[in-house]
Amino acid sequence: MNDSARKIQYCKVLIATLLMAATTACETPKPPAYKTAPSATPPASTVPSAPAAPTTVPAPAIKNEPQVDLRTRAPVAWSELPGWQQDNHADALPALLASCRVLSKQAGWQDACDAARAVKGRDAARLFFEHHFAPYRVVGPDGTSEGLITGYYEPSLRGSRKPSARYRFPIYAVPDDLLVLDFGDLAPELKSMAPRARLDGRRVVPYYTRSQIENGIASLRGKEIAWVEDVVDLFFLQIQGSGRILLDDGTMMRVGFADHNGHPYRSIGRVLIDRGELPLERTSMQGIKAWARYNPAKLPELLNQNPRFVFFRELVVNGTAPSGAVNSPPGALGVPLTPHRSIAVDPRYVPLGAPVHISTQWPNTDKPLQRLMLAQDTGGAIRGAVRADFFWGNGDDAAREAGRMKQSLRMWVLLPKNTAAQNGVQK
Repeated sequence: MNDSARKIQYCKVLIATLLMAATTACETPKPPAYKTAPSATPPASTVPSAPAAPTTVPAPAIKNEPQVDLRTRAPVAWSELPGWQQDNHADALPALLASCRVLSKQAGWQDACDAARAVKGRDAARLFFEHHFAPYRVVGPDGTSEGLITGYYEPSLRGSRKPSARYRFPIYAVPDDLLVLDFGDLAPELKSMAPRARLDGRRVVPYYTRSQIENGIASLRGKEIAWVEDVVDLFFLQIQGSGRILLDDGTMMRVGFADHNGHPYRSIGRVLIDRGELPLERTSMQGIKAWARYNPAKLPELLNQNPRFVFFRELVVNGTAPSGAVNSPPGALGVPLTPHRSIAVDPRYVPLGAPVHISTQWPNTDKPLQRLMLAQDTGGAIRGAVRADFFWGNGDDAAREAGRMKQSLRMWVLLPKNTAAQNGVQK
C-alpha cells in the first residue's frame, strides 16, 4: 500500500470511528433540561451577565463541485421535459440572475449570465434557455430517475434578545469548540466528508448530541443569539434552516443556518409512525405540532430522537441587521431564495446555482407541478441525486403547503452549452 492509499485508509477509519461513536451516543438520550410549561424565572444557566449583542459569523463556505459530472452524459431533447412549453420561464429569470451573482465568476457561465440580463417576456425567456443551455436528466447511482420532493419555508417565531419567563429557549451561534474535520488536502476524494467533532483532552470525539446540548453538557454559554417562546417552533426552525424572529421590542431579526453538530438527521415524524402515535397521513408539520400540544410530557424525549442540532448566525445586510431589508433568506449559494422558484438539492449531484426543471405534483394532489427552478440551497435531509426541497416562502400559506408536500419527483439540470462543449458532450 502506497502513502496515498494509507492516508485515504486512515481518513476512512477515522470517519467511520467518529460516526460509530456518534451513533452509539444517540442510542440512549437523556431527557433535556427544559420544561414544557413556562417557569416563573428563566433558567439560571441561560441568563447572561449582560444583554447579548447581535452575533454575526461568516456564511458557511460553498463547495460547488458535484461528485457526478452530468456533462459526461448526452443531453436530452427539450420535448422530453414535461410541461416545458407551458411554463412561464420569465418568472424564473430573477432567480437565475440571483444565481449569476455567484455563477458568473465560474468558467462557462459568463455568456449565459450576460445574456440573461437583456431577456424580456415569456417567449423570449424560453428561447433564451433553449439557446444557451442543454438539459440533462438527473439519474441516481442505481439508475433510477424518480425520487422525492418535499417543501420548506421561512418560519416566524416570537422571541427576545434577552431571556425571560416567556422567552426561555435559546438559539445558539456556532460554539467555539466545534471542529470541522476537512480531509480535502490529505485525500481529495474524501473532500465531501467533513465530520464535526470536538477535543476531549488529546482525543478527537464526536460533537455533542441534541440531548447533551439541551442538558447543558455542551459549553454554549454566551453563544445565545436570541431566546424564543416555543420549543417546537424552535425545533422546526432548525429543520427549515432559517427564519424570522419577531422580537418583543417590535423589531425583526433574521437568522440563517451556520453549522450543525455533525450527527445524522432523523425524522421525528417517522418515529411517531413507527410507534403508532400518528398515522402516515397526519405526519405533516401541522400534525406533529398538534400531537405535541396534546402530549407535552412525551415531547422532550421525542425531539431528542433527532440527534442533529443546528447552529445559526444573525443575517446581516450591508453591515446592519436586515429588519426586512431582504424579502427572503439566503440559501447555501449565498443569494436570497425566490419563493416557488428555488429548491434545495444535494450538491454532490446537482451544482448549486444551476437551473433545474422539475416534474412533480402540487401537495396532496395529482395536479402536475412542472416548472423551472434554481438550485440555490442545501439541507441536512436532502440526500441523493433525485431529491429536492421546494421553497414556498413565508407566511401561513407557505407553512401549510411546505408541511404537506411529499411527492414523487423527476429532475433535469440545465447546463450552459459552452461548458458541455468543453467537456466533449455531443448536442
